[in-house]
Amino acid sequence: MGYLDEVCIDASQDIPSGYPFEIPVIESFDSIKLDSKVTFFVGENGCGKSSLLEAIAVGMKCPTVGANDARADPMLADAARLAQTMTFRRTVNAKRKMFFRAEDAIGFTRRVQADMDDLDEMSAGFEKSLKGYARQLAMGVTNGQKAAYTSRYGDNPDAKSHGEWFLELLKNRLQPNGLYLLDEPETPLSPIHQLSLLSLIMEMAKSNCQFVIATHSPILMALPDALILQFDHTIQPVAWDDVEHVEITRSFLNDPASYIRHL
Repeated sequence: MGYLDEVCIDASQDIPSGYPFEIPVIESFDSIKLDSKVTFFVGENGCGKSSLLEAIAVGMKCPTVGANDARADPMLADAARLAQTMTFRRTVNAKRKMFFRAEDAIGFTRRVQADMDDLDEMSAGFEKSLKGYARQLAMGVTNGQKAAYTSRYGDNPDAKSHGEWFLELLKNRLQPNGLYLLDEPETPLSPIHQLSLLSLIMEMAKSNCQFVIATHSPILMALPDALILQFDHTIQPVAWDDVEHVEITRSFLNDPASYIRHL
């Protein structure tokens, strides 16, 4: 498939100082091969997994979930600096690309709801202020736009839980033949909803999609045949059973009282 085969540091460039180049994983970074349809970046907060994922999103010119170009996002300025020091090797170009962050999805929800509310107000205003064909035409346009939103996002996006909305949004946005970068998509999801997301990723991977996902979720990491890359001071492949999050979660569930006694 090869939408993204390898990410490498461009050896011909001088590497800048300061953040994010001072993160140990980034300092030691040379290259990583992404030879699986699904790759997970795992590790503690601050280890650099999101920084690298953001740089890949900028370097691959991925739109965010709100359809903005990641390169134009001021919050990704550091990621853009990092991306400028990298090369991105691919075999083919993805027909679709997306960079998904939890905060983007929440903001997008609010924009969709605000747009739907504005369309309702415009339609009501046209009904009062216009007559005849002019009113019919104006209301037809606004009601048509509202119907398009409703068919895609439901009557009231704000009425859904964050978890339900995230899943609906991803179901709408994930299409075959795409490259998808997801940053901690489990954040608003219950364990049941994480299983639903896992099923969705598995389904889309069979439809010629490639995923790179930064996550803390042992549930998502359990996806069969996925490549798991552990971020510590370096980036190394690791088996699911040996991921620290998996070991701690399993140990805690086997004997929670012993953990709680030592808190």
